[in-house]
Amino acid sequence: MTHTPSRITVLASFSGAGGVERMLVNLLHGLTELGRPVDLLTIRTSSPYLDDLPTGVRRIDLGARHSLGAVAALARQLRSERPPVLLAAKDRAGRAAVLARRLAGVETRIVMRLGTNLGAALAGKHVLARWLRLTAVRRSWQHIEHIVAVSDGVAADTARLAHFPPERISVIRNPVITPMLAARAALPCPHPWLDEAAQHVAPVLLGAGRLERQKDFPTLLRAFAALRAERRCRLLLLGEGAWRHRLTAEAAALGVAADLDLPGFQSNPYPFLARARVFVLSSAWEGSPNVLTEAMALGTPVVATDCPSGPREVLADGRFGRLVPVGDAAALAKAMAATLANPLPAAVLQHAVAAYRSDASAAAYAAALDAVAAGKAPSMQPPP
Repeated sequence: MTHTPSRITVLASFSGAGGVERMLVNLLHGLTELGRPVDLLTIRTSSPYLDDLPTGVRRIDLGARHSLGAVAALARQLRSERPPVLLAAKDRAGRAAVLARRLAGVETRIVMRLGTNLGAALAGKHVLARWLRLTAVRRSWQHIEHIVAVSDGVAADTARLAHFPPERISVIRNPVITPMLAARAALPCPHPWLDEAAQHVAPVLLGAGRLERQKDFPTLLRAFAALRAERRCRLLLLGEGAWRHRLTAEAAALGVAADLDLPGFQSNPYPFLARARVFVLSSAWEGSPNVLTEAMALGTPVVATDCPSGPREVLADGRFGRLVPVGDAAALAKAMAATLANPLPAAVLQHAVAAYRSDASAAAYAAALDAVAAGKAPSMQPPP
C-alpha cells in the first residue's frame, strides 16, 4: 500500500518584501522538496516573494486585506477541507485562526510561528498599550496548541510574557540557507561601489532591512560618520520604508551623504551581501535576524547589536562577530573598524550557521506539524 504524504496547510499574510515573507517561501520550498503537498491560504498578496512559490503549493486567496477580515473565509475553508493542523505564520494570523476555528466548529489544531521578541517590540510603549496588547495575546494564544519560536530568546520571552506553557513551545531555526543562495550571490552585482577595485580604495559596509524604527539605521549612520572621519569607506542601506527621507537628511547633516547610498528594495540582495566587506545589523530588536545569517553563510564578516533576540545566539556570544549595545554608535563604530581590520575567515562563518539550512528547518517543521496533528508533543531535539 502506497503512503500518500499528508497535506500541510499554511495561513499567511504576504504584505511586503520583508524577512518573514522570504523565510516562509524558503520553508514552502523545503516542505515540497520533502514531498509534502501544501495549501497556502493568503490574507494579503502584495509581496514579490509570491512569484517564487514552488509548483507543489496550491495557493488559495482568502480575499481579505487584513487578518480579522479573513476570519469568515478562513472558517469556510476549514469547514470544507478540515485540515488536521494549520500553521499560522504570524501572531495576527494565529489570532484569526483561533476565531475561524471556533466559527467553523472543526477540530483543526493550530501551530503558530513566532518571529518577533514581544517584550522588545513593546518596550517604550505606553503602559496601557502594553497591557491591552498582552491581555489580547494571553487570551488568544491560550487556544493555540503549539508555538514554534525562531530563537531561544523568542521562546523564553513568549513563555514569560504570554504565560504560554514552555512545554508547548519548540525552537526551530529559520530556513535561511537555501541551495540557491550561493548561485544567486554569484550573479553580477549592479552597484559600482562593490567593484573589487573600488573597494580597495573605499571598503563598503552594508545594512539591510525595512527603513523603519526596528532596524535603527540612525545609529548606524552616526557610527558610520565616526568611522568615516577616521578612514575612507562607504555605506549601503538596502531596503525601503517610511524613514528614507529621515535617513537621507541625517546623512546630509552628518556630512556623509556622498558616501551613503540607499538603492531601495533588491529582489536579489545576495550579490550585495556577498561582496560587502562587513555586514552591520543595527537593530533595536529582532526575532532571528535572517540577513545576518545569510551574510555569514556567504562568508561576509558581521557586526551586530546585542538586541533581543537572536544575534547573540547566531554569533555564539560574540565568537563569530562583534556584539555591541543597542543604540551605542561609538561602540558600533569601533566594532566596524576592528572587523574591517581583522575579518574572520569565510569558512569559519559558514560553519557557524549550518543549523540554518532550509532542508533541516523544513524537516523540523514537518515533524512538529505531524506531531501536533496526532495530538502529540513535538520532539525537542534539534533538526538534523
